Amino acid sequence: MACASVVSPIEIFAADEVGRRRHWSDEDKVRIVEESLRGYRQGSATARRYGISRSLLSIWRREYRGGTLGAPEAGGFMPLVMEGPPPASAERPSELAPISTGHLGMTMEAWAYA
Repeated sequence: MACASVVSPIEIFAADEVGRRRHWSDEDKVRIVEESLRGYRQGSATARRYGISRSLLSIWRREYRGGTLGAPEAGGFMPLVMEGPPPASAERPSELAPISTGHLGMTMEAWAYA
């Protein structure tokens, strides 16, 4: 009886070729997205050309359409400027004058969602 053997080719990758995470600058992302929007069905071809997944390119396209790709980071601190009270001689308009003086009370209740 003849013994059949199956030989499958094995490809060995170097450690620096697999699992790499690349950092794309905002300028690169915008350039890649604009290139992918140039023609009909260019998204997959563009993603293949740059070695990125189609889903990552879709995320970049969504951010590009929303105007957040390449935009400065939102958030952070905003400077607060506090001014002193207005001078005593300044007149207040009558519609801003207080109706009555007294205390303002506030009640807060805890709500639980089931």
